[in-house]
Amino acid sequence: MLVPHSASGDVGPPAVLIALRSLHAGKLRLGDAVDDIERAALIESMAAAVIEAAHDLDVLVVYEDSGVVPWAEGRGAQVFRPTRPGLNRAITEGRDQLRELGYGRAIIAHADLPYARDLRVMITGAEITIAPDRHRDGTNVMSVPTSLDFAFAYGPGSFAAHCSIAADLGIEPHIVDAPDLAWDVDHPDDLRPPGEPLESA
Repeated sequence: MLVPHSASGDVGPPAVLIALRSLHAGKLRLGDAVDDIERAALIESMAAAVIEAAHDLDVLVVYEDSGVVPWAEGRGAQVFRPTRPGLNRAITEGRDQLRELGYGRAIIAHADLPYARDLRVMITGAEITIAPDRHRDGTNVMSVPTSLDFAFAYGPGSFAAHCSIAADLGIEPHIVDAPDLAWDVDHPDDLRPPGEPLESA
């Protein structure tokens, strides 16, 4: 039987880890709903909201495009460029970097959460805490000890995958259903404010 593990054994303070590949590339699935200039502005505003939601926690931004560096540092974040491409590798290297810097817990947040208010809700006392997207398919935010050898599986179905990985480690994750953390932006319909109905066809 799985039981929640206490996070009281964390060695070092928590920090927020945000993967932001580029301020200009990405979000192509928004299609014609926004043009290139609007898409870049959206990427920047959402990432800024996530950094602000860290409040007094330190932030490490993992990036590929060097244009992210002055933007992130200007908002008080540290930056780290992984040695290999790919989101899961970037998150893994970012977690390891936080451990080397002396942080005991990584709060891993996607950069496309426009309504994020407070990432500190992910510090729950549980060893692993997951905030899924509103479809309970993806993993929008996850909190894990930096010392834990957790194999990240971001992509379609990552919420179930991460719960399964935790189970394989003998850990029952604590699930946080926070509306502000559940709303990410991947498709044109995601541009609607939460609770606003779709227009009739």
